[in-house]
Amino acid sequence: MSKVLFVHAKGGPPLGYALSRVAARSAVHLLALSALPPTVAASAERRCASVLIPTEQERHDLVALIVGHAQAIGADAVVTFSEYAVVAVAEACEKLGLAGAGNSCVAARDKRMMRRTWHERGIAQPRFRPVATERDLHDAAATLTFPLLLKAAWSAGSTAHRILRTPQEAPAAWEQARHVMAESAQLGYAELHVADAGADFLVEEIVQGSAGEWFEEPGWGDYVSVEGVVIDGTFHPVCLSGRMPTVAPFTERAGITPAPLPPAAQERVIALARDAVDALELGNCGIHTEIKLGADGRMWVIETAARFGGAMTVPQIEEVFGLDLIGMLVDHLLGKPVSWPARARTPEEARGAAGSLVVLAVDGAGDAWQDRRVWDFPAVTAAVPLSDGSSLTVVGENSLPDGTPVPVYDPAAGANTMAALCLLSATDPQTVLHDFRTLVDALPQILPALGAEEARS
Repeated sequence: MSKVLFVHAKGGPPLGYALSRVAARSAVHLLALSALPPTVAASAERRCASVLIPTEQERHDLVALIVGHAQAIGADAVVTFSEYAVVAVAEACEKLGLAGAGNSCVAARDKRMMRRTWHERGIAQPRFRPVATERDLHDAAATLTFPLLLKAAWSAGSTAHRILRTPQEAPAAWEQARHVMAESAQLGYAELHVADAGADFLVEEIVQGSAGEWFEEPGWGDYVSVEGVVIDGTFHPVCLSGRMPTVAPFTERAGITPAPLPPAAQERVIALARDAVDALELGNCGIHTEIKLGADGRMWVIETAARFGGAMTVPQIEEVFGLDLIGMLVDHLLGKPVSWPARARTPEEARGAAGSLVVLAVDGAGDAWQDRRVWDFPAVTAAVPLSDGSSLTVVGENSLPDGTPVPVYDPAAGANTMAALCLLSATDPQTVLHDFRTLVDALPQILPALGAEEARS
C-alpha cells in the first residue's frame, strides 16, 4: 500500500476532513507541526499509521526533518494543506525527488516576490512597495496614493493588515503590525520555514472595488476566489467562490460556493487568474487565487496561494460539485490517473450551494458588538430562522467550545479573533448569502450575555 507523509500545521481545510480524504487513498503518517485539535486527536490516532510530534530541536531544520521522516517511512508522497508549511514541503519534495509545488513555490508565499513577478509580466494588481523598516514605509507612502494597506509579506487570514489614510498614521501602523505578527507567531499562525519572516512587509494602494455590476443581486463582496490545481505545471481551474463584504480592514467573513457570476464574467476572471498562476511557474499543488472586482469591468489580482483555500472551501466544493480535490491531488502525487475538470464548473452545474461563516464580534455593518457575548451554538440553531432547505452546522475543530466568551474583534489581528466557523448548505448561493446576513444580524442578540465578572477576568 502506498504511503503519504501528511505535514500538519495551522490553517487550511479542517484536519479531520483532510485526513479522512488522504487516508482513503493510502496509509497516512502524520507529522504534526501544530497541536492536533482535541476534536480530531482520537480519530487521527485511528486513521494514521503513525503520528510524530517533533521536538523544538527537530523543528530547527524543518526541511531536513520532513526529508528524514519521509525517508524513514518510505513515503511515496508528501503533502500539506497549510499556508505556513507549503515552502518547507515543496523544498523537501525537491530533495526527495517527489512531485510537489516546486522551488518557485516561495513566490506564491512571499507577497513581495509574488507582486514583483506579476509586475514584470504586466498583470493587473494594486501598485505596491516592499518595506522592511518604518523608514521604508514612509518612503513608499511618498510614492503611492492614499489610502494604503500595510500587510505582512508572509501572513494569512488578513493578519497584521493596517489601513493608512495619511502619512502621520505610518508609525502607529508599523508598530502595531509588527506586534500582531509577533503575537500570531506565538499562536502558531506564522511561517514555519523562513527565519524572521514576520519582519517582512509590503504596502499597497487600495483599489476601489465594486460588486454591483458583477452580480445580479446586492450584498456580495467585491472579490472572488478561483479554486483549482496546478498539475505538472498546467493550471486547472475548478470553480469560483464568492464572498460577503469583508470586515475592516479586510478580514474575510464568509466564503460561498459557487460564486453566481454570469458565464462571460466568470471566464474573464478565470483568464486573469490563469495569467497570475502561470507566471509563478508552479509544479503540482492546490491553488487559491483572489481577484478584486471593480467598476467598468476592471479586475486586479490580490494574491495566489500554492494550496487549496482555507476554512471550508474544499468541503464546499465536494458538496456542491462532487469533486474531492484533496483525494484527487493525492492520487496524482502517487502517480495514479486523475480526470481533472476540462473547465471550471459553473453555478448551473452545482448541486445547491454551501458557505462557511467566520463568527466575529461585529455586526452586519462591521461595527463592534455593543456588549460581550458567549459562544453557544445550540442557542444559534434554536433562534436563527433559516430559509427552507437550509441547514447549519458548526465546525468543531475550528470553533471555541460552547460557553466560551466571544473574543473582542481586533482589526489588526483579523481572523485570529474568530469565535467559530459555521457551515451552511442551501438551495443556491443567494440563499446562503441571505441566511448568513440573517445570522450575522441575530448573533449579538441571541448569544448569551457575558457576565460582568467574566468580562473583567
